[in-house]
Amino acid sequence: MEDYIKHAKHQNVTMGLAQQLWPIFVNLISSKYIHPSASPPLSACLLENQMAIISACASTGRYTPPSGGEGRLCKYTGQSVRAMPIRIITVGKKRSAGVQLLVEEYTNKLKNYCSLHDFHIRSNPRNARDEKAQVDDEDKAVMNLIRSDDWVVMLDERGRNIGSEQMAELIGDAGNTGASRLSFCIGGPYGHGQQIRKRANVSIRLSSMVLNHQIALLVLVEQLYRSWTILKGQNYHH
Repeated sequence: MEDYIKHAKHQNVTMGLAQQLWPIFVNLISSKYIHPSASPPLSACLLENQMAIISACASTGRYTPPSGGEGRLCKYTGQSVRAMPIRIITVGKKRSAGVQLLVEEYTNKLKNYCSLHDFHIRSNPRNARDEKAQVDDEDKAVMNLIRSDDWVVMLDERGRNIGSEQMAELIGDAGNTGASRLSFCIGGPYGHGQQIRKRANVSIRLSSMVLNHQIALLVLVEQLYRSWTILKGQNYHH
């Protein structure tokens, strides 16, 4: 892992994110998408390949996630938390087989706590020629999947930075809102459109870096599973 992190840092990946993504590569290795004998730089090449920088628009959320230092206990740990259905809406290019495999793995793990539905919207669905038209088309496609009683979380590079404990509290807080579903939105190459920015109840970021939509999706599903283990008072390390 030390060699992997050194290589990842060379590719401008933060130490925290490199450590967070390491379990993903371990899973890929065990799933034979990366051979166990492959060198760490080869594993990191997958990260480099996925980490094409995308733009994202700033937003103002109407909900402020709980703040606090790393390791702070979640206020809902051990309590009864409403298991809201979760929907993840991702805008981007065709998903790789390895990413899809891991998404399905975490979806199955989450079945012990809540239901998770994953929706993928192709970027630039109408093949628009300019960026604004592309974002508008993606915006409409996303909004078509959002119900009036959804509690919407928008992933944005300028959103509130939260840790695993705060993500768990976000899930717990959402369950107290009266909403019927928790929807997470990952934007396309040029970020989120105006409609979803206005509709979002909260804007968060998973990293101080801008993430490719596939990497963002993997980090999100892993953190959702981790959050539920925190809520249940379970010990989850990988």
